[in-house]
Amino acid sequence: MNRPLRLATAALTASAALLLTSCGSDDKPKDDDKIAGAEQGDEKSTPPSEPAKAAADRPEIELPADLTYEFEWSKTGDKKKDAVLADTEQYLKAVDLAIAEQKPLHKAYRFYSEGDAAAGSQKFVQEYVDYQDRITGTKRYFNARVDVTGGRTAGLVYCEDQRKAHNKSLKTGKTAKAAAPSKDDYVLYSSRLRENDKGVWVTETTTSDRGNDTCQP
Repeated sequence: MNRPLRLATAALTASAALLLTSCGSDDKPKDDDKIAGAEQGDEKSTPPSEPAKAAADRPEIELPADLTYEFEWSKTGDKKKDAVLADTEQYLKAVDLAIAEQKPLHKAYRFYSEGDAAAGSQKFVQEYVDYQDRITGTKRYFNARVDVTGGRTAGLVYCEDQRKAHNKSLKTGKTAKAAAPSKDDYVLYSSRLRENDKGVWVTETTTSDRGNDTCQP
């Protein structure tokens, strides 16, 4: 049975209560099993006595050759806004990497997200693991609008075109394609980000509105 790509998108709005780790267990989770920024109090990313880590610490993201991206947003000329867009690109790719590698707690997307966004991403990836699917094709992003507030927080709104992105079964290798184009192939996202102590713009919350008129061609 074909499972449309859109059925998995709603997980991005999940709350931290939907975390799938250590449910019903008295054992403390290992450090690698924690969602960055969720239920960790005021713990800092780096101790105050240590300098901020360099960009070289960013995770390497190598995706399947049959999954490509079109980011149709140009540099704004504003250093912070451009950094928000660049780190959002890496976050989106990191979530798809977790799907491709079937790892709901993949360190790559946890590097670029915290709190509700990280929890929602975990649930999103888990759906694909449960179905033994991954994403193939081309994902297109456009109409990005960035607003940086207070120097280290930002709001980002953008559209996604999923017409050429499809689910691919890891069991059969078959790709499920929609019967016909639909208004729901377009999704509007709204995200809140924060610049952490490493200089990375991490996504804290993301909401989605499928079929929004703003994103229609």
